[in-house]
Amino acid sequence: MIDYEKILSSTVRDMKPSGIRKFFDIANTMKDVISLGVGEPDFPTPRAVRSAGIRSLELAKTKYTSNRGLELLRQEIQTYVYKKYNIQYEPTSEVLITVGGSEAIDATIRAIVNPGDEVIIPEPSYVCYEPITRLAGGVPVVINTKAENDFKLTPEELLSAITPKTKALILPYPCNPTGAIMEREDLEKIAKVLRDTDIIVISDEIYAELTFGGTKHVSIASLEGMKERTVLINGFSKTFSMTGWRLGYACGPEPILTQITKIHQYAIMCAPTTSQYAAIEALRSCDEAVANMLEEYDARRKVIVKGFNDLGLECREPKGAFYAFPSIKSTGLTSEEFCERLLYSKKVALVPGNAFGESGEGHVRASYCYSLSHIKEALERIGEFLEELKKQ
Repeated sequence: MIDYEKILSSTVRDMKPSGIRKFFDIANTMKDVISLGVGEPDFPTPRAVRSAGIRSLELAKTKYTSNRGLELLRQEIQTYVYKKYNIQYEPTSEVLITVGGSEAIDATIRAIVNPGDEVIIPEPSYVCYEPITRLAGGVPVVINTKAENDFKLTPEELLSAITPKTKALILPYPCNPTGAIMEREDLEKIAKVLRDTDIIVISDEIYAELTFGGTKHVSIASLEGMKERTVLINGFSKTFSMTGWRLGYACGPEPILTQITKIHQYAIMCAPTTSQYAAIEALRSCDEAVANMLEEYDARRKVIVKGFNDLGLECREPKGAFYAFPSIKSTGLTSEEFCERLLYSKKVALVPGNAFGESGEGHVRASYCYSLSHIKEALERIGEFLEELKKQ
């Protein structure tokens, strides 16, 4: 018999499966479940984007592209990033097309982290940063952001986490799962801490276009002295409702992008060709479609936040992404207990807050990229669940 415990990588073996997928997979085995669990837009990919992908297939544009991606797409990304965030990149050497933002995060961490290097990760945040850091031999250094600070990273917290071994800072704003954003004045304080260091910022801006209340996203790379020490990561999944197209990109200094591209060459070759042609159309013609989706998300956001607060589950206003992060501490249940009991008794799927780091304990994540009727029904069932808890 083969001893697989000896064969498998101990680093991989010790990794925990994604807490997001756990409850989603359970819900998939049940009937009549209302899920607010997965962060996937319910809107179809805009018609013009789908048509561009179909047209590329009909024209047999199905060969490999350059490792870095189609030159035209890189040019369109440069134009888009400059228009939106006032950052100028060189398309030939400072832009790389990846398989989703996830590949860009992975390749960036692997390109800069040596064994023993420390990577600062504000939490609660997306589930991939810590395991990817460990896979690269790095040491995750977690900062537990606080609800009273709207889950923003503060300069004091950053300073306290920096050591001589610090190699990188993950900056995950707008934030999944909290909906927190970092405004210009917040980022200026972070930049002030970093400008005289060699610390690289990995700025995950996948939700950059999903901000509310008139607040526009600001990239830390646009601030003085920060472009040369920042890798900006974004993609098409959330903004353009293109999750299954699996397309993202990284922009950053040429010396770093060159190394990221080498990893991409050996691991991936190039991003899907059809998706790249579709993405060109998304950047060129979908501003109105994105604005319409944002308006609908905003309406849903208001309903779900009010709904949780009316139920007695304190929920701060999320100003970005499409998640609410209510506190369930008043119930006396842990995050996992709350989600498991809710799922089995009322068939509503949420994600426990500790799936995004231990500082998420006492909260749950609810995605509002679902229809209003879907959200209202979920809130009604949660209300019934809370009433039953009080009687126990």
